[in-house]
Amino acid sequence: ALLPYVPHVLPAALPGKITATTFTLERPRCIFDRHANASDTVWLVVALANASATFHNPPCQAEVPPYEQLPIALSYMTLEMAAAAYACSARSPAVLRVGDDTACGGQGSRDPCNGPLPSPGPYRVKFLVMGCHGPKAETRWSDPILLRTAGSPSTIDPSPTRHGSDMVVIASILASLAAVLAVVALSTVGAKVWGSLCHRDSGTSIFAHRSYRTHHIPPALPQPLPPGCGCRCGCSPPPPG
Repeated sequence: ALLPYVPHVLPAALPGKITATTFTLERPRCIFDRHANASDTVWLVVALANASATFHNPPCQAEVPPYEQLPIALSYMTLEMAAAAYACSARSPAVLRVGDDTACGGQGSRDPCNGPLPSPGPYRVKFLVMGCHGPKAETRWSDPILLRTAGSPSTIDPSPTRHGSDMVVIASILASLAAVLAVVALSTVGAKVWGSLCHRDSGTSIFAHRSYRTHHIPPALPQPLPPGCGCRCGCSPPPPG
């Protein structure tokens, strides 16, 4: 059965909705309820835009094209889930992230995998319901989905703008002025310290040639501790009797 539903990128604002290797689809609901049983699975077919027209649904799950076949066949199937995940009563997340499994292809496995998309595309996707005896229903192909690409280095202007040049000049002038003020402040402080040292030295030399009589104060003798105060943390109560 060909269903009228058309897969599409999530329309709501979402950080990272489309990146260089992933994109986010809106999860369809109530689309497969009349065409799928509890034992059926729903797959997402991902194909380059020019390969979607020649893609053939696999006759059974054993012949599902894997992620590693994308460079050759320009298409693969991923995101295998039970049909109940798309039911009206399902409490599953409202989005599907395509290409977010970075571990795909790392061990040479040919199992179905949701690996990063290797090129900007464009890509087209559709949902396919698979039963024990083969395909049962499918949606229409999506519109082309183009991933983000990095900007070309040739588009970067190496020379700063006029406004940026003015800011650099102003910053240089302020830095020079701050350096001059710092030197003046250090010179003033140094002069005061030097004068204070000279004055202190001259006073010492004057007092060195004079003699003074002082009163002799004998040192205080240690007083005996009261009974029971031998510990450092306080006095203990006197012994009874």
